[in-house]
Parts: sequence; C-alpha cells; structure tokens
Amino acid sequence: PISADPAPQFRNGWAEGVRDPKVEAGLNRAMLSTILHVYTTYRRRLMAQTLSELEQQRSMLAGQLTQLGDLRPGSVTGVIRRCGKPTCHCAQPDDPGHGPTLRLTYKVHGKTITETLPTQASVRKAEREIGEFRKFQELSRSFLEINEKICQLRPVEEAGLSLQEKKRRTPSSRKSPAK
Repeated sequence: PISADPAPQFRNGWAEGVRDPKVEAGLNRAMLSTILHVYTTYRRRLMAQTLSELEQQRSMLAGQLTQLGDLRPGSVTGVIRRCGKPTCHCAQPDDPGHGPTLRLTYKVHGKTITETLPTQASVRKAEREIGEFRKFQELSRSFLEINEKICQLRPVEEAGLSLQEKKRRTPSSRKSPAK
C-alpha cells in the first residue's frame, strides 16, 4: 500500500515529497483554491468602486491640487570646496575645506541650474517649495490613476456622425490622369 508522509514538504507553495500522488495532487489543488480565492476577493475589492465614487475622488484631488502653495523641483545640496590659496587652512591635507555651502540644484530644458542659498531662511523656503513639488507629483500620479479607472469604467457612447464627418469626402477609387 502507498502511504502519505505525515508532514509533507511545501516548496514554493507546492506539496513535494508526498508518496501518494493523489494526496499530493489534492494538496496542490487546495493551494490553488486558496490562491484563487484570495485573488478574486482582492480583485472584487479593487473593482468595487463605482464611476461616481471615482469622479468624487478625482474632484477631491483636483481641489487638493488647487490648495498647493509655491512649488519648484530640485534638491538642496551642501558643497564643500577648497579655495586654492596655498596659505589657507583648507590647503592642509586633513582639513575638510570650506563649507558646506548650501545650494539649490534643478534642471531647466535638460540643463542643470545651481543657485546658492545664502541664508537659513532661503534654505527653509527652498525646502518648503520642494516639499510642495513632491506633493504635486504624488497628487498628479493619483489623479492620473483615478482618471484611467474612470476611462475604463465609463461606457462607450454610440453617437451618430457629426455634420463635419458627414461632409467629409471619401477618396476616389479612380486613378488620376497622368500629367
């Protein structure tokens, strides 16, 4: 008689090492059934949003976009440099150099622009504007995701041809005369 191993091994989610193929197949079917149940439950939850709920979320996001303050892309970096004077402390081998000098770096039309931030107030202002830009990016990403869902859920409206489409000429199937 074929006996089942009392403790089957599961590798990558599948039953292995079971001596009885029927028992192994049953365990694998049970695993597949569980996976399928989790998938369908998760998918139903994702699709449960109605068109009106999605439109309401889109309106909420649009309202949040209008509430953003001043924003700009970029990052604040600290630059440590050496001045090049041979008698300066920064010329010593173990000296870290002058700085850090805080700068705002961003790109315009593919070119990197760097602005020096002379005061702590200008650093705080730049960091606040960069933070607002990050919020803008996240809200824009969410806005697009919701719009994609709306486009998928919105039914196709079959409309007749417009006056302009009716007037549009169809190309002739005859050959034009040679010149």
